[in-house]
Amino acid sequence: MARADKATAVAELKSEFEGSAAAVLTEYRGLTVAQLKELRTSLGENAKFAVAKNTLTKIAANEAGFAGLDDLLTGPTAIAFVNGDVVEAAKGLRDFAKANPLLVIKGGVLDGKTLDATEITKLADLESREVLLAKLAGAMKAKQSAAAAMLAALPTNMAQLADALRAKREEAGE
Repeated sequence: MARADKATAVAELKSEFEGSAAAVLTEYRGLTVAQLKELRTSLGENAKFAVAKNTLTKIAANEAGFAGLDDLLTGPTAIAFVNGDVVEAAKGLRDFAKANPLLVIKGGVLDGKTLDATEITKLADLESREVLLAKLAGAMKAKQSAAAAMLAALPTNMAQLADALRAKREEAGE
């Protein structure tokens, strides 16, 4: 690879690192081209799966400010650059790795923080953003309903108290 080609490849990798919400490093040794195509399809629109040379990736990652990836860049490495929902992409990688054990998740980076393989798996175990937002909305609605019921109970209790007091006075002959 000529020096100009390497500089272009580093610049492209650097821009991918900077423009992505997360990057997940994997080892793809033993996977066929058809399996890699299937993996790219399963990741969908929010992730780009690219094979890159380790030395060029190290340079690009360091230039982009991700210095903790050097230990992960050994062996054949492919990177999933995630532009959308990070949890969805992590689930796609985890599920593909379960079906194809030759894909090994090495680790990655999320919001400038280096993650190991177990942290990527924990991220994949999270529910999707939509489900979490729905649960939050449900919890907020339940709290509002409870507050409304409490506020509605105050006049009702006051009316019952006044009625009981009136009934007691009538009994006493007042």
